[in-house]
Amino acid sequence: MYLAEDTNRGFSNLDVQFARLLARLDGREKPEVALAAALVSRARGEGHICLDLKGPAGSPLLPGEGRTCPNLDPWLDLLERSPVVGRPGDWRPLVLDGTRLYLYRYWDYEQKLAEGLRSRAALDPEGIDASALREGLGRLFPPSGDGTDWQKLAAFTAVTKRLSVLSGGPGTGKTYTVAKILVLLLEQAGAAPCRIALAAPTGKAAARLQESIRGVGGTLPCAEAIRARLPGEAMTVHRLLGSLPGTASFRHDAAHPLAVDAVVVDEASMVDLALFSRLVQALPARARLLLLGDRDQLASVEAGAVLGDLCDTGREHGYSRDHRQRYKKMTGEALPAADPREGPGSMGDCLVGLRKSWRFGETSGIRAASLAINAGDGQRVLELARGGGFPDLRWLALPRPDALPGLLEERLGELPADFRDSWDPEAALRLLDRFRILCALREGPFGVAAVNGLVERILRRRG
Repeated sequence: MYLAEDTNRGFSNLDVQFARLLARLDGREKPEVALAAALVSRARGEGHICLDLKGPAGSPLLPGEGRTCPNLDPWLDLLERSPVVGRPGDWRPLVLDGTRLYLYRYWDYEQKLAEGLRSRAALDPEGIDASALREGLGRLFPPSGDGTDWQKLAAFTAVTKRLSVLSGGPGTGKTYTVAKILVLLLEQAGAAPCRIALAAPTGKAAARLQESIRGVGGTLPCAEAIRARLPGEAMTVHRLLGSLPGTASFRHDAAHPLAVDAVVVDEASMVDLALFSRLVQALPARARLLLLGDRDQLASVEAGAVLGDLCDTGREHGYSRDHRQRYKKMTGEALPAADPREGPGSMGDCLVGLRKSWRFGETSGIRAASLAINAGDGQRVLELARGGGFPDLRWLALPRPDALPGLLEERLGELPADFRDSWDPEAALRLLDRFRILCALREGPFGVAAVNGLVERILRRRG
């Protein structure tokens, strides 16, 4: 009824075949079950971990056609009586939680991740050396007189909580702050071992993190013995967990936890729900987890936007009375208060957003445009770009697609020619770093595939 001709009209082959499988398992010839299965499969493919049936209920199945999805209440009633749909905790292919429909696997990932993060947020580390922490914070974060030092608060939180989430845009000093946090953790450990793992979702991000920690570590005011113990290697999250070839499993899990005292994950916004859940399950109960990233950038490729959800899509949080009192006693500085309903051990105490950009000044057009983008104010972005009031922000009209080859031919003249003569791969890459072409899209005449093809043809013609 719903999916007979829809394989290429809004649903993938996977969506349709999954729906037909569940319809057979349901055994009642109810097309509403098949439709729900296809929709939740499509939602997962679009990056969502579940489907709120309130959205499609009563609406057209596909744009511009007469067929509509069932109304909400009878649809929910029918699904609740299906043998392939369970309630939360049931082991069924689909899980219905209120009006939200999940694939069982993603419901399970979400529950285990939420449980792991909540318990970690509520369980503070024991044996904090308050005197050493106070001295370390004062040494690494000297008073600046600019109000709340959010980097210092991030460091305090990372030491005094088992879960800390540090979010900030480009140039806010996230990696610099993390290097100082590592110094404080090593100073807290004293002569005892402190096993710290650095990880990121991709090899490139891991290499950047590793390079940054090594570069910053040599400049920090700390003992040489501490500097020598800073972790020198970062790896992908998959490698940290021990990916098993040919399977979706990992060597480390709840039964075989990681041998670590702290894990730092950079570019955490790129980590999807499934990988996040498995990482948290593999952490020892007493290990610290520090998540680092930009809540407004670099969404995960797979389903789930965990960092954004943790940061509550950018809503500014205050802090509980206990957290504020401990911070004031340690530093003499006051923090904004949380909603009275958020008590000690709440997730809000674990969140710190860095707000000062060291890369863009207060009068920067890029800074103004980025703030407008994060606020969802498209009209303001256009006004800023077209106004011509900033030297670092210009509005350029997009050329016609047939003009793009000539434009690229001209701009590729800026490419360093000497990179081809370099025998040192690292030197050649450094030379290539002087030139970048960025595309906002993957497909289309201005997308990555088309532009790469044009560039290759131009370079090949030049030899």
